[in-house]
Amino acid sequence: MKASVLLKSSLLTSLFVISSCATTKYSEDISKNNYSNLQAGKMYVVQMRDGSPKQKILFRNIVGENLVGTAGKKDSTEVIIPKAKVAAVKDRSKARIATGATIIGAAGVAAIVLSATRAD
Repeated sequence: MKASVLLKSSLLTSLFVISSCATTKYSEDISKNNYSNLQAGKMYVVQMRDGSPKQKILFRNIVGENLVGTAGKKDSTEVIIPKAKVAAVKDRSKARIATGATIIGAAGVAAIVLSATRAD
């Protein structure tokens, strides 16, 4: 009985961890990249190809070969990032939701395992 509950709880935990991906990666070939999934008015964290620090951007639109936005909701400094330099874009809101779901799921799994060990 203990092994089956432990197996089920570990599978459930791994399911939460796997589902927490919230990153869109882009390839070297710029023509194959689709930036249409970026939504105006959302905060994104942009990782650069050259290893420079990640940039937070409140995305506005795409102008030619550049991503255009501002540095934040309160900071109106315009940020222009060339598409050729983008390696990955993370949606901060999805990452927070996935992290919260993982924590809640882990607490649920711990409760199931604890109740199963006390039942014996």
